[in-house]
Amino acid sequence: MSSVHNESNVHNQSQTSESSLENAALQSASSLMKLQLLSRMVTFILNQSLVRLASPAVFGTVSIQLELLLNTILFLSREGFRNALLRADVDNREKGGETSPITNIYLLPVYFGIPVSLSASFAYRSYASDDTKQQSFFLPAVALYTLAAIIELICEPMHVRSVQSLNSGVRIRAEGSAIIVKSIITVLTLVYDSQSKVPGSLGLLAFALGQLAFSITLLSVYLSEYAPSMTFLIHRSKTRPSGSNSASEGSILKYFTKRLSAFFDENLLEVALAMTAQGFVKHILTEGDKIIISRMSPLKDQGGYAVANNYGALIARIFFQPIEESSRLFFSKTFSSVNSDSIDRGALQSALARLGSLLLIYSHFSFLLLSLAPPYLNLVLTALLPPRYLNTSAPAVLSAWIWYIPVLAVNGVLEAFISSAASSRDLARQSRWMAGASVLYVAVTVGLYRVGGLGDTAVVYANIVYRARRG
Repeated sequence: MSSVHNESNVHNQSQTSESSLENAALQSASSLMKLQLLSRMVTFILNQSLVRLASPAVFGTVSIQLELLLNTILFLSREGFRNALLRADVDNREKGGETSPITNIYLLPVYFGIPVSLSASFAYRSYASDDTKQQSFFLPAVALYTLAAIIELICEPMHVRSVQSLNSGVRIRAEGSAIIVKSIITVLTLVYDSQSKVPGSLGLLAFALGQLAFSITLLSVYLSEYAPSMTFLIHRSKTRPSGSNSASEGSILKYFTKRLSAFFDENLLEVALAMTAQGFVKHILTEGDKIIISRMSPLKDQGGYAVANNYGALIARIFFQPIEESSRLFFSKTFSSVNSDSIDRGALQSALARLGSLLLIYSHFSFLLLSLAPPYLNLVLTALLPPRYLNTSAPAVLSAWIWYIPVLAVNGVLEAFISSAASSRDLARQSRWMAGASVLYVAVTVGLYRVGGLGDTAVVYANIVYRARRG
């Protein structure tokens, strides 16, 4: 009788925990959607100003090449650690004032990011085309973007803490303020440049100063919230991490993580490093369009592609990115609970039900988008773009994006589910598959670009095929 009563209590606690987690995830999604809405509204207004102030060549260099540099640094330095830490128990961050092996992992993106930043910056300066290098203030712009990336990585431990504690308010304040400051600095510098004796000479510098202002503002807000309790030094942990005896000989990754188990949670570090390795391949595929466009397309058309990309991604970033991030948090916490002995299969069923609901909503949205968008596209483009951008590849690329958005939405939520449920062995296996697929992706893109004569739209169509296959 007592056993039945205890099982009933465990089941009730499980249902309560799942309900609480789902509510928290929904609240987080709502808050992040508001942030994305604010961010994209500001970005939309900013883009409307920028396409009238900046030439297609400058806009292409910034949005394709310098953004690629920034995203490469940030993605390789933090993405694997960020996703792995979603599996961590926030209550284990600190125990009795001792340094936690989980807390130490929070700091790795900062230490890892500095050499990644310097290496990526040097590589970009070495391989940039002559036309790109000949633009005014090219080297200072690269240096400022690199510095901005390092400053943003310093924010990462505080960002992870805010996500772990579901404190979306500080993130909204930080990113919202940073976006506004970035917009003001960029536009004011471009306006000043347009009225100078040599208009257009400060284009790259204007965007670089705006990005630096973004990172400094972001860091300032996070420090105002977390500075009293924040440390950036890695200390030996006085507590033995759970699962530290799981490493086995024969695996380089397990051997490496076991050697560092005095400082870091071994299981989380193993997952983080596996996700980082996978992230390298994933980043090449995600940013493959920019890599190919930067090497094959003239600077003017790079600007047109960038404008179309910004508008095409607007819906995805406002609606789908917050849902993907909150779903990844929900799935990660759910599957970390499933691995414990005290939780039944209800948590797994809850995750599958959420996934099914999202896919159903996305299918209805896709039908509406594909039915209504094409007839009105030319009218919208005429209203949005000045003539010098209408003569670039922007209209054709944006037309292709109509078909890309539904695939992007479904792929994002499926990826959130898989990355949360997969073990480090599964991630390694997936990384090998993605590495092979990346070669095929590049070959298809180049073939469509040159042989098929599709130009810049070849990149979008290749992305559709690849993401549909990956999903």
